[in-house]
Amino acid sequence: KKKLKISGRELLSVPIQVFGLEQLQVLEMSPERESCLRYRMELLPQEIGRLRNLTCLYVDSNNLKKIPAEIGTLSCLERLTLSNNSLSSLPAEMGALQRLHSLHLANNSLTEFPAPLCQLRSLTFLDVSDNKIGTIPSSIRHLEKLETLLLLFNSLESLPEDVCLLRNLHTLWLGNNHLRSLPAAFGELVNLDWGYSCCSCNFEGNPLESPPPEICSRGPEGIREYFSSLRKI
Repeated sequence: KKKLKISGRELLSVPIQVFGLEQLQVLEMSPERESCLRYRMELLPQEIGRLRNLTCLYVDSNNLKKIPAEIGTLSCLERLTLSNNSLSSLPAEMGALQRLHSLHLANNSLTEFPAPLCQLRSLTFLDVSDNKIGTIPSSIRHLEKLETLLLLFNSLESLPEDVCLLRNLHTLWLGNNHLRSLPAAFGELVNLDWGYSCCSCNFEGNPLESPPPEICSRGPEGIREYFSSLRKI
């Protein structure tokens, strides 16, 4: 088998036989999104590290409280979904997943942006919405290939200037945070799909003062002009 789906609302653990499937590439242990179910698995066992050929691991909507360090040995992993769990931290070893390009962490209990994520140079999609993250580290600039960054419903009060170095960003959702200002170089993110549509740069639900919302709605050029005018005063 190269693909395996394990389902059941009473799912508590990974059946031990799974770890003998050395050629397994896709392992799914999450309910269908439309079902609104949650499984009950609290622990991803250390033996997950035996599945060295995994490219996709789906463990959404469980009750995971910890990810084992052995996750870092899955060098072929390209997609990892951990949304809707109870994670408050991630192991440092996750920084070794250098083929990972899609990571879903929405609706967990993260209070800070996990440092290992800033080592994932191949990451193009990152969703850390609906957590309690208060700050973004300057090391986020290392995610040079990042195209989609979702930060909705967190506790952000500011953004580091380094976010403006993510020139490949096409989608940036910042809605429902505590942002009062944007970095002066924010207008340099010219590749953003600008506007208030579902595939855009989104500021809704923030008490923005600098620049004000009406300036943000004009896109990167309006923001550049706004900060340029401030420098002339």
